[in-house]
Amino acid sequence: MLPLVLPKFLATDGFFIFLILQFISGIPTSLDEAATIDGCSVKTVFWNVILPLITPALITTAIFTFLWTWDDFLSQMVYFNKPANYTVQLALRLFLDSSSKSDWGATFAMSVLSLIPSLIVFGSLQKYFVQGIAGSGIKG
Repeated sequence: MLPLVLPKFLATDGFFIFLILQFISGIPTSLDEAATIDGCSVKTVFWNVILPLITPALITTAIFTFLWTWDDFLSQMVYFNKPANYTVQLALRLFLDSSSKSDWGATFAMSVLSLIPSLIVFGSLQKYFVQGIAGSGIKG
């Protein structure tokens, strides 16, 4: 599993870098300046001001990374060469018979069951996914 997970943790996807960069550039500089005037160091400004504001972008990145890695077929075919290491998507493909005599009921049941982890991840992170910078940065 390490070849699938490690590149994602090293932020190799340009889309996510662009997403987080655009989210950070949308943060008003007045928040940063106010924290600096109040005596915060650069590290404290990042941890206490910037990081809480970019939490929705980080959660979005986590959700998309999980879903894209979970549904990836090609990388799993390249990195895993033993059937014991195959993931759900590869097991589904191996379950199909080339002579068209597959058990379609079992195949569809496995397909539905393979959606459960994705639904759990999205359902548990949904409230952060829809939260915007306006709601999280400006307290009234």
